[in-house]
Amino acid sequence: MEQKQKYLITIVGPTAIGKTALSIKLAQHFKTEIISADSRQFYKEMQIGTAAPSQQELSAAKHHFIHHKSITDNYSVGSFEKDALQLLKTLFEKHNTVIMVGGSGLYVDAVVKGLDHFPDIDPSIRKQLNFDLETKGISHLQKQLKALDEKSFNTIAVENPHRIIRALEVSLGTGKPYSSFLNQGKQHRDFKTISIGLTADREIVYHRINQRVDIMLKEGLLDEIKALIPHKDLNALNTVGYKELFKYFEGEWTLDFAISEIKKNTRRFAKRQGTWFRKNENTTWFNYRDDISKIITSIEIEMI
Repeated sequence: MEQKQKYLITIVGPTAIGKTALSIKLAQHFKTEIISADSRQFYKEMQIGTAAPSQQELSAAKHHFIHHKSITDNYSVGSFEKDALQLLKTLFEKHNTVIMVGGSGLYVDAVVKGLDHFPDIDPSIRKQLNFDLETKGISHLQKQLKALDEKSFNTIAVENPHRIIRALEVSLGTGKPYSSFLNQGKQHRDFKTISIGLTADREIVYHRINQRVDIMLKEGLLDEIKALIPHKDLNALNTVGYKELFKYFEGEWTLDFAISEIKKNTRRFAKRQGTWFRKNENTTWFNYRDDISKIITSIEIEMI
């Protein structure tokens, strides 16, 4: 008996565009479950500042990889790839279609295409780069990466020290640009991916981001972050919305300035998300206000 084709529907797009709401509607239509590929929503201590699905949304469709880890856990994109593929194997035993939603492009690509593989790097290089970050600042590392690998400089999140140090250690340790190791060969997957993207005019995206930040503050973001101050040096908390308010609590910034920085940095993040997701030529893009029936029809045509 021929095995029925399995489909992974991925929903991508900038933050605050409405991916969660769409994923729930699709999960209900296809009578299936949702995998979250939003790396910030993995952590149970980070609920408000990551705009994780509400209890109502979580009960509207079964979700996986939401608040399943602690900020103290060492959980990498490689771990997520392994866990997600294992879960998909189980889910595809009872569903022909599964939904995956998230704004973390690297995590989406890890499941769909597989991760890029890099040679082992001498740990002393990372140690030196961390020392340079402490003593010379991130701008020094950004200039270094631009000189060694301009392609990576233009595509990775250069405000994220973890990402910039990773790109630099590979470039320095191998003598080849970090970008040259990317996309070296697609790994086989036992499912077909249908990629759906949500988009809107930039002004609308920015307005939705500003609104979302205001809502988070009303929901108690300050209290959430205050409780996390003892852990502020953990990598999971080196993220937009948290690092700015740590500066407020440390007395470096006023609250108004910290909030304006969250909005600005989230807008920058949304721009980088757009750059990343548009690299996939197989994504079908819809306006965030398009009727669900239009999106379902498009998906079902791809399934024929």
